Amino acid sequence: MDALFRFPTARRRDPAVEAWFAGGDALRGLAEPWFERLRGCGSDVRELIHDARPTACAGDAAFAYVDAHAEHANIGFFFGAFLDDPAGLLEGAGKRMRHVKLRVGRMPDETALDRLVAAAYRDIRRRLDAAGS
Repeated sequence: MDALFRFPTARRRDPAVEAWFAGGDALRGLAEPWFERLRGCGSDVRELIHDARPTACAGDAAFAYVDAHAEHANIGFFFGAFLDDPAGLLEGAGKRMRHVKLRVGRMPDETALDRLVAAAYRDIRRRLDAAGS
């Protein structure tokens, strides 16, 4: 089992996350509804800014983040390499992490991305249970 990425300072609602979204460009706006979906995954979801990105945790274990770049926004999954992705949305070649690009006028299939969000949360809960957390 891969080590969990833990953030003991994660909190239910972090004002720094709100400020990141209020920093307001269109690409952050693309990511915001997806961060809301991450927040809604379970009553144990916590958040913080890590590496200048809003990051969602189950308890203190990170499972996803959003980010905005010059041409697109991302929703990233800390254990994305282990998620089932029949729609082929995930990009990246890292050992664990994968992301989905969000672009104005070229958004990914919402249902498929919703399934990835739910799968990432279920995956981190399974990892937490296996770790006895």
